[in-house]
Amino acid sequence: MPFLDAHAAHPITLPDGTVVRETVHLSAVIHHPRIKVGDYTYFTHSGRPEETAGVLAPYIFPFSPEKLVIGKFCQIARGSYFITSSANHPMTGFTTFPFRIFDLAATGGYQDLPFRDTVVGHDVWIGHGSVIMPGVTIGSGAVIAAASVVTRDVEPYTIVGGNPANPIRKRFDERTIAELLEIAWWDWPLERIEAHVAALESGDMAALRRASRQG
Repeated sequence: MPFLDAHAAHPITLPDGTVVRETVHLSAVIHHPRIKVGDYTYFTHSGRPEETAGVLAPYIFPFSPEKLVIGKFCQIARGSYFITSSANHPMTGFTTFPFRIFDLAATGGYQDLPFRDTVVGHDVWIGHGSVIMPGVTIGSGAVIAAASVVTRDVEPYTIVGGNPANPIRKRFDERTIAELLEIAWWDWPLERIEAHVAALESGDMAALRRASRQG
């Protein structure tokens, strides 16, 4: 029987049967027209499951022009959140006061604001209390250190940290990174992933290659 269940709202159950209610599978609890999340990506917070979208991305609304797209198998720690483009204020004139939002229909809606999608790849670890700013793309396999403020794109399998977040180091050499992106284990059938957890956890590229060739 699979130990991963993409449809489970609460994916973690302790050995004594206790369900960890504060950790949620985002795809199971977020039903928002501007947020798309892949299977098995989880987030921990203290609100109710139905409040998750507002905790994770408080400034994206059903009518927002931008999207928040998060891949599969991401791990988002408590206190982290996304500031999306709808949080921006106009900065091309003499005031930053957002007059238009008080009557979007009469004023013609937002103007002169850079609406860009925020995109997170697969198997990204976002550490405790991190903030992801509007329009950022985070590559697969990246690690965001705790309390970071990510203001610009992060390359795949890169560790970044600080405010603003800067690269600390690559997790692997460039050849290995290219091979990992080609293997794309997160797209394997669940049965294959669970059968080869040891290879994924070991850092044994030869074992992972063998697993990737299995049907």
